[in-house]
Amino acid sequence: MGQLYLVRHGQASLGAADYDQLSPLGEQQSQRLGEHWRAQGLQFDTVICGTLKRHAQTLAGIQQGLGTNHTPLLWPGLNEYDSEAVIRTVHTGALVKPTTQEGYRDHFRLLRDGLTQWMAGVVSPQGMPTYEEFVRGVTSALDHVRQNTQGHVLLVSSGGPIATAVGHVLRLSPETSIELNLRIRNSAVSEFSFNPKRHSLVAFNSITHLETPSHKDWITYA
Repeated sequence: MGQLYLVRHGQASLGAADYDQLSPLGEQQSQRLGEHWRAQGLQFDTVICGTLKRHAQTLAGIQQGLGTNHTPLLWPGLNEYDSEAVIRTVHTGALVKPTTQEGYRDHFRLLRDGLTQWMAGVVSPQGMPTYEEFVRGVTSALDHVRQNTQGHVLLVSSGGPIATAVGHVLRLSPETSIELNLRIRNSAVSEFSFNPKRHSLVAFNSITHLETPSHKDWITYA
């Protein structure tokens, strides 16, 4: 038996020229999670990480808080889909970086529409795999964990792959996985127990490390 902890990256830089970069708050969220686990006495036997910059930065913050320095197994199949490419399949005009509440609502409405069509095989976002290939990238990491690890395993990724992993384990529809994806908070933890045959969901989208009066303003979604 083992426990797999799936962590979404800390707050990135939505609306900036380079989204794939943690904000200062994202760095704080990540380090806070490591500190929370250190206080609980939690240590990891294996660390797996996507290859995006925000994944590496999140892992660095967690390890700083934990006081550890694991060398992660890098897994490209845990990388996020390209949200801009997805939106371009359903929006032909110029893409405007969201800066207002209304802008963010429009952004996520277009993203939901694009994801629905990509998952159904209706559109093919430029430079992206098919949805089936994307799912295989995620489930191959889950298979690796079941077959090759034990104890406590840390996996750092993004909202899309983590929602896909949860959807796979619970056998949810792609549409339901989209809704999970859009609700995962930054640095949130989902947890599976696993054995060589299967994974089982223990927790989803937990932010216990931020649920204190001094950290409540650190809760973010994008």
